[in-house]
Amino acid sequence: MSWNPMVDLTDPDSIAREALETVIVPRARDIGGFEVRRALPSPRRQMVGPFIFFDHMGPAELLTEERIDIRPHPHIGLGTVTYLYDGVFHHRDSVGSDQLIRPGEVNWMMAGKGVSHSERSPRTGAEGPLHGIQTWIALPEDREDSAPFFQHFAQPALPLLEAEGITARLILGTAFGEVAPAQLFSETFYLDITLAPGAAVPLPDDHEDRGVHVSAGSVSVAGQDFEEGQVLVFRPGDRISLRAGPQGARILALGGATLNGPRYIWWNFVGSSPERIEAAKLDWKTAHWGKGLFTLPEGDAEEFIPLPKDPGGKMTPMRAGARSLRA
Repeated sequence: MSWNPMVDLTDPDSIAREALETVIVPRARDIGGFEVRRALPSPRRQMVGPFIFFDHMGPAELLTEERIDIRPHPHIGLGTVTYLYDGVFHHRDSVGSDQLIRPGEVNWMMAGKGVSHSERSPRTGAEGPLHGIQTWIALPEDREDSAPFFQHFAQPALPLLEAEGITARLILGTAFGEVAPAQLFSETFYLDITLAPGAAVPLPDDHEDRGVHVSAGSVSVAGQDFEEGQVLVFRPGDRISLRAGPQGARILALGGATLNGPRYIWWNFVGSSPERIEAAKLDWKTAHWGKGLFTLPEGDAEEFIPLPKDPGGKMTPMRAGARSLRA
């Protein structure tokens, strides 16, 4: 639909430097020979709204004999969002989903009380570029015991906003009067925005917590320039706009309401209490599939990732803006 961003536009250069609360430089991680850059959680910011995990995958070039093979693994207390710029993934999970995801589509898996899934390259047609984003959204306490479910949306189902020099696709939640189709449980927005050189765009000003990941190119705000890979987090309440650099930019804008209490994170588990995570650890370790929280994906149950001894240290409660992190 046509859209007039000038209604909400503030000159990016006039924004106070104090409005930019945090700048995150993601850390490189290896996941089985494939490098990702992790922005959340970080020592400087653990959450942005309900977003508690953010991985930028690639860009990488897969050769014919190369595959991504992430074996079945568990989740609780969160929803996973997979969004690709290039390439294809094959998703299978324990609620019976068997889905390829391609660029511009959305895989939304709500783990609730417990789910397992695998993410692999398809057996054919996987060679070529692979580039995308995976995020986790922590659930409200009253949804942590919900039954898991999976939703997939093709690109035409996602609201598209267009103006001169700007294309914005709403991946999740609500923004600028539009609503994405995925079933969420807290106030959220997640936008894929492409900007022509010099084009400026506002961020939604009706969400408490807001951040931006510079996926390509560069942007300027508050008299500063920010390059590809950086994540900017803004303080609540300010009207924020960003301007693309001379090569243009592609950004992901995300955020929403902060949760009503801390969240603990350990490996692939998120919960409002350590006890929830300890129960999930025991259930996955004992591997009594179908008798507790977890079973394995249908059609992909011959192997799984075992419970690690120590995936990153002790559990520490995480709040939006908190500066403590797992040791």
